[in-house]
Amino acid sequence: MEEGMFTFRSKIPVSVEKAFRWHERPGAIDRLIPPWEDVRIEERAPSIDPGNRVVMRMRIGGFPVRWVAEHTSLDPNHSFHDRQVSGPFSRWEHTHRFTPVDGDHCVLEDEVDYQIPGGSLGKRLGNSQVERMLLQMFRYRHDTTTFDLMAHARYQERSTMKIAITGAGGLVGSQLQPFLTTGGHEVVQISRSPGPNTIVWDIKKGEIDTAALEGLDAVIHLAGESIVGRWSDEKKKKIRQSRVEGTKLLSESLAKLKQPPKVLVCASAMGFYGDRGDEVLTEQSPAGEGFLPEVCQQWEAAADPAREAGIRVAHARLGMVLSPKGGALAQMLTPFKFAVGGRVGSGKQYWSWISLDDVIGGLHHLVMNDTIHGPVNLSSPQPVTNRQFTKILGKVLSRPTPFPVPEFALKLAMGEMADDLLLASCRMEPKVLGETNYHFRDPELERCLRRLLGRQSEA
Repeated sequence: MEEGMFTFRSKIPVSVEKAFRWHERPGAIDRLIPPWEDVRIEERAPSIDPGNRVVMRMRIGGFPVRWVAEHTSLDPNHSFHDRQVSGPFSRWEHTHRFTPVDGDHCVLEDEVDYQIPGGSLGKRLGNSQVERMLLQMFRYRHDTTTFDLMAHARYQERSTMKIAITGAGGLVGSQLQPFLTTGGHEVVQISRSPGPNTIVWDIKKGEIDTAALEGLDAVIHLAGESIVGRWSDEKKKKIRQSRVEGTKLLSESLAKLKQPPKVLVCASAMGFYGDRGDEVLTEQSPAGEGFLPEVCQQWEAAADPAREAGIRVAHARLGMVLSPKGGALAQMLTPFKFAVGGRVGSGKQYWSWISLDDVIGGLHHLVMNDTIHGPVNLSSPQPVTNRQFTKILGKVLSRPTPFPVPEFALKLAMGEMADDLLLASCRMEPKVLGETNYHFRDPELERCLRRLLGRQSEA
């Protein structure tokens, strides 16, 4: 059985106390799991105090495993330690160290002492494979820790907030919530299902627990029917109603409160602009024509009651959100990995993309910056054509992209959705984010994909 010792360290531009506190707060583990890993948390530790355990299901080397880790020691602002109780390794001891540099900087160090098991899993892994896996994983973890801490530090003069989120279980919400809680904010979910720290609502019945909305500082509204799937008349009705009626119910309820939130951030979409070719689209550009532009206009107008009540309202017009956990990128990975991916239609259409982390950072920016209101394009400052996207993804995955998908085949398989989502050209410019000094984590596509897929250079 092979043994190894792995160490990774980074200089973090915050005090040792702030860095340690970030790791202590709920949600840290959610932010630290790399998105390319197939991991499901079955049991969460209430804290990093000794004796608390985390249970996860994952795949390592293609094998399904259950990993139980236990926190074993804690020295506040200096270190904490955890070990594998059961899992894929014969031994796994992980020490997290924090060393002050000065009042505004510290060194974060992760040290892993491990032993690879024998048998088929051990043969599949091998020491060199484990070292590569750990390098990609801890590079991602340290980058995420730094990005999150810096994002919160930009608003350190602001008090922590009580923030409600709709759609907290979705692709964006499931990472937005831990981003906010590790920053010290209190998060409440607005959901159809009752539970701890949950405000119950029912869009179809037009009901919401209005009393529970009192005293919120901010609301981030993400909920809506998925647009994926063939657009039958019934599907289009659900897409429209879930967005328009949900936003209307929420904004009317907030407008009636004695203590309304200061800000309501509502999701919208690049579908507002429709198919616009090479035209550069800022927040001042008019709406396009078709089903999605109509829905987006009604969706944004549904927030008028909150706006008229004096609540600051921002509409986050989301570009194509990139994450291997869901959305367009997740669906593209399998054919591209098997070298059967290719451009869509002509490939000339612009795709305005944005990483999931920049969606989260952008939404946080909209909440915290009191000068922002109205529509805001949430997209990378470097949109690309589908042809460029295809070439770059193939390069990152080290796969050829020889099989274009004909336009007629897409329309035959997907109907109207193909026109509005895959073949439409939308070249957004995030003008408001630029003017308000938002710091993009992922402005450039290739570096973004390498980070999200664990394909960064080992240098």
